[in-house]
Amino acid sequence: MALLAGLAAGLWTQGCADDGRTPLVLYSPHGPDLLRLMEREFEAAHPQIDVRWLDMGSQDVYDRIRTEAANPQADVWYGGPDTIFLRGADEGLLEGYRPPWASAIPEASRGPNDLFFGLYRTAPVLAYNSATVTGEAIPRDWDDLLSERFQGEVLMRDPLASGTLRTLFGMVLASSVAETGSEERGWQWLRRLDAQTKEYILNPALMIEKLTRQEGEVTIWELTDMLWQRHRGRPLDFTFPSSGTPVINDSIGLVAGANHPQAARAFIDWVGSAEVQELAARKAYRLPARDDLPAEELPEWASQVLAEMVPAATDWALIAERGGGWMETWDRTVRGRGAE
Repeated sequence: MALLAGLAAGLWTQGCADDGRTPLVLYSPHGPDLLRLMEREFEAAHPQIDVRWLDMGSQDVYDRIRTEAANPQADVWYGGPDTIFLRGADEGLLEGYRPPWASAIPEASRGPNDLFFGLYRTAPVLAYNSATVTGEAIPRDWDDLLSERFQGEVLMRDPLASGTLRTLFGMVLASSVAETGSEERGWQWLRRLDAQTKEYILNPALMIEKLTRQEGEVTIWELTDMLWQRHRGRPLDFTFPSSGTPVINDSIGLVAGANHPQAARAFIDWVGSAEVQELAARKAYRLPARDDLPAEELPEWASQVLAEMVPAATDWALIAERGGGWMETWDRTVRGRGAE
């Protein structure tokens, strides 16, 4: 539903008017709250440009840009884990462009040959319905999801469409390789998680609704969205896993062969500026990737996240190399079979 709604919204903006402004097409998993904010503010600063966006999952953005490579429809790839951006870079889907704020981004958050840059930081968290999960039952680490308490109570976003879940599954398998020399321990953990899972849900908005209605009690989801849900007063909360979580570089890049490259570069320049990074933090719960912003200029929630979040040691290169194959294997051999 959310994907269809996002597509409909984006398609509506594309067809709404031909008023002489330069169209700028964004493909993004960031959701309508941030996208509407960025559309409104960027158009106010650049009245000659008409921002049009499509909201879809991170994997869906990659798939669509890849499918359209011979005839690109998007100008800016706005958001998603850098592991997915690396695949796009290897396949020639991105064009090098170095924005003026590039030096404010840590080296580890920059793509090769200026093909993409980290814009925000986010992470998978343990999310739960705070009306039913309280006290000692609140999950504190990933293994808590495997407890008898949550048998059949885990709701999951479909991992094939979700960059957040792909990143977490990749961390589990990469950690298994690093610590045991084999993927098997990681596969065992994912099979046990599958056995706990009540349902895989294609749409993140529907997953949140089901969690709110107590159709399940816990999930793994993305930090920013959970901050939004808490702000809206839903009976939902989250914890950072004590053993660590993979901190994702949520990136941005110029689509190769973009129809409106000048407008695309102007948007990339603008969205990564200190002023707009602070705006996204205040209004849309985005944790800036820039490391030159004074802590006192960030909202209180950002300081709390930085104090509580434990970054996990993560082999990003291995995840980028094997992640696609791992997800295909998971879909064939784990999904719906964990109880076996």
